[in-house]
Amino acid sequence: MADTVRMVTLNVLARSHADGPAREPVLRRALRELRPDVVALQEVTRDGAVDQAVDLLGEEYTFVDHPGFSPDGVGACLGSRWPMSHLGTHRFQDAEDLSWAGAVAVEVDAPAVGPMLVVHHKPSWRLDREDLRERQAVVVARLVEELVADRPGLPVVLLGDLDADPEDASIRFLTGRQSLDGTGVRYEDAWEAVRAGDAGHTLSPRNPLVRAGEVPLERGRRIDHIMIRSGPHGPLLDVAACRLVLDRPTGGVWASDHFGVVADLRRPAHPPGTWA
Repeated sequence: MADTVRMVTLNVLARSHADGPAREPVLRRALRELRPDVVALQEVTRDGAVDQAVDLLGEEYTFVDHPGFSPDGVGACLGSRWPMSHLGTHRFQDAEDLSWAGAVAVEVDAPAVGPMLVVHHKPSWRLDREDLRERQAVVVARLVEELVADRPGLPVVLLGDLDADPEDASIRFLTGRQSLDGTGVRYEDAWEAVRAGDAGHTLSPRNPLVRAGEVPLERGRRIDHIMIRSGPHGPLLDVAACRLVLDRPTGGVWASDHFGVVADLRRPAHPPGTWA
């Protein structure tokens, strides 16, 4: 849609797992068909010898890496096919479980909506460490508030593999259902905006790569998210559509143990806080 900006978040699963080379053609085909304006990739390999992000999306994209990589070159990055300015990077020093946990913030000038702040957030992953994800969510929320302090009309999109479902405290905080550490924010969950009542699990036991992986007793959670920051009168971007991608096999091949999320966002009919 010409009047929308397409956002995608996808954990591609490290290529050393589950026959990565066989999965990559499926990932490449799907991502190039989607042609996202902005894309957040996790578990992507960028080690000098291999640039999986460019291979999957093409040379027209510019990428900003998360702070740090694992010893085998696995990390996360944020890509855009429109002009992008890197505004900040934060590394979560308390994330002992993940060397590339952190956040990157960029400004993207997408023709359909104009300038917007995009934040790729990757917190700690362990199921038993929601306390870390709570603290990390507060850090990212405060970072955003600093960046938009002088630009209240700048739309903000936060996305990524947040390793928490909507009932967890870190997501409840981000979606305005509770405060943490004296801080309150509200981000609209793109999935809930147009698919309320649909579980939308992105980590699902119906995916054999989940059952074969490190969490064989996974019951199903929606842990990959796209969110739009709200001001006093609501979000500055509307959700035209939101859906899962790569949530079924292609030619018998599952692309990843995560399903991706794609959201098409647009300017609202009139700015929040005004009368039509």
